[in-house]
Amino acid sequence: MLVLLPAIAALVAALIPKSARGKAVYPLAIAVSVVEAVLAIVLAVQFKPGVAGYQGVSSYNWIPTFGISWRLGVDGISIFLVVLTAIIFPLALLGARERVNGHSFAAWMLLLEAACMGSFASLDLFAFFVTFELTLIPTYFLIGSWGYERSGAAAIKFFVYTFLGSALLLVGMLALVFIHDSQTGVMTFNISQLAHTRLSSTTEDWLFLAFTAAFAVKAPIFPFHTWSPDAYRQAPTAGVVVLAAIMAKLGTYGILRFDFTLFPRAVVTFGPLLLTLAVIGIIYGGVVAAAESDIKRMLAYSSLSHMGFIVLGIFGLSRAGVAGGVLQMINHGVYTAALFLLVGYLFYSTHAFDMDSLGGLQSRAPVLAGIFTLFVMSSIGLPGLSGFVGEFLILVGGFSTHRWWAVVGTSGVVIGAIYMLWAYQRVFHGTPKEPGLIPEERAVDLKRSQILVLVPLIVIVIALGVYPRPILSRISPTVDALVAHVQAAQPGPSAAAHTQAGRG
Repeated sequence: MLVLLPAIAALVAALIPKSARGKAVYPLAIAVSVVEAVLAIVLAVQFKPGVAGYQGVSSYNWIPTFGISWRLGVDGISIFLVVLTAIIFPLALLGARERVNGHSFAAWMLLLEAACMGSFASLDLFAFFVTFELTLIPTYFLIGSWGYERSGAAAIKFFVYTFLGSALLLVGMLALVFIHDSQTGVMTFNISQLAHTRLSSTTEDWLFLAFTAAFAVKAPIFPFHTWSPDAYRQAPTAGVVVLAAIMAKLGTYGILRFDFTLFPRAVVTFGPLLLTLAVIGIIYGGVVAAAESDIKRMLAYSSLSHMGFIVLGIFGLSRAGVAGGVLQMINHGVYTAALFLLVGYLFYSTHAFDMDSLGGLQSRAPVLAGIFTLFVMSSIGLPGLSGFVGEFLILVGGFSTHRWWAVVGTSGVVIGAIYMLWAYQRVFHGTPKEPGLIPEERAVDLKRSQILVLVPLIVIVIALGVYPRPILSRISPTVDALVAHVQAAQPGPSAAAHTQAGRG
C-alpha cells in the first residue's frame, strides 16, 4: 500500500477530466499523502525492536522467468526512512503549494513519493532499480516546470548526472546476477540470495565501484555533487524539500543496503577512499557555504557537508558510527526540510534569495526568526536537539576506528556553526543593502497555516534530541548485524581486532 497507493493516485489524477482537475487533484494528493503517513507510522509502531531481520515482508512473483519478484520489507535502517518520506511529502504539499498547474504538480509529487517508498522498501534488486530510476522522471519535471529562472538547465544537468550513474548501477547489477546464475544455475534478483555469490577480489571491487558511483551521485558525495547546487537553487520549494530531505538519502541508503550486503570486502578496501572524500566534502561544503550569498545555494553546500558526515559515520565501520550515520540521515532530512520550507516562505514575501539584499527581518518577522534559529541550532549540532546525537555518535565511532579522519571531520562542526550563524545574522539582523526591497506594508512573518506545517518538524527535532532511544533501539540490531557481516568477510586476525574496536 505504501508504494502502490500514491502511484495509483497519481494515475487517477492524470485521468481526472481537465475541468475538474483544478479542484480535485490537490485535495486528492494531500489526502493520499496523509494516509501514507498514517500507514507508515502504524508500520513503525508494529516494528519489533531487537530484531535485525526484515519485517512486514510481502513477496509476489513478478517476472518468474528471470527470477524477478516484487519483494518489499523494512528493517531497522529502512523503517525510519520510510516514515521520514511519509511525513515530509504531505508537509511539502501543504507548505509549498504550487498555484500554477497545481494539479500536474501534485500528480508528479505523488508519483515521486511512490518511487521513493519503493526504493526504501525494495528487497529485490530489479524492483529497487526500477523505483530508483523512476525518481528521475517526476523530479525532472518538478524542477523544469516549476523552478526558477534557470530551471531548465538545472533539470537537464540533474537528469544527465543521475542517469549516467544509474547506467553504471544497471551494468553492475546485471553482472552480479549473471555471475550468481553461472554459479548456482538460478537467476535471481533477491538481495539475500545474491549476498552468497562468490566473487573474486577484482570482480567485487569493480562491482562495488559501479554501484557506489550511482549512489554517490544521488547522495551527493564529493566530487559527484556538482549537479546539486544548481538543482537545489532552481527547484521549487516542495521539490527542493524532497530532493534534500528524501532523495539524498537514497544514495547513502543504497550504500548500506547493497554495498555492505553484497560487497563487504570491497567496503573495507575502499573505505579509506570514501572516508577521504567524506572529510573533503565536509570541509569543502562548509567553506563554500560560508562564501555564498544566495541562501538556497548556501543550504545546498551545507547539505553536501552534512552528507559527508553521514558517509564518515558509515565507512567508519563501527557500530556507533554506522548507527549515528543512519540517525543523521533522519535528522538531516527533518531540519533540512524545515530550513528549505522557511526559505521558501521568506521568498514568497521578499522575492529574494540573496542574503545581502535582506537584513533586519527579525523585528518584522519574529516568529520566522525564532523557528529559523531552532533549526539552525539543530543543524549545527546543539545539544538537546536532534542534530547533536547523530554527529556525536558519528565522531565517537570514527575516533574508535579511523581517528585522523574523525579529527579532520570535527572541523566541519566549527565551520558549520560559522556559516549557519552568519547566514542568520545577515538575514535577520543588521540592515539590508537594498533598503527598499521589501515594502513596509508587506507582511513577512509566518502565517498560522505555515506554522502548523512546521509544528511536526519542531516536535521531531526536539524529541530526537532529548530522547533518541526508541529509534536507536530499532536501528542498532540491524546495524550490528550489518557491521558484523562486513567484518566477517575480511581475512586474517585484523578483522577481529577491528570488530572489537567498532564494538567499543
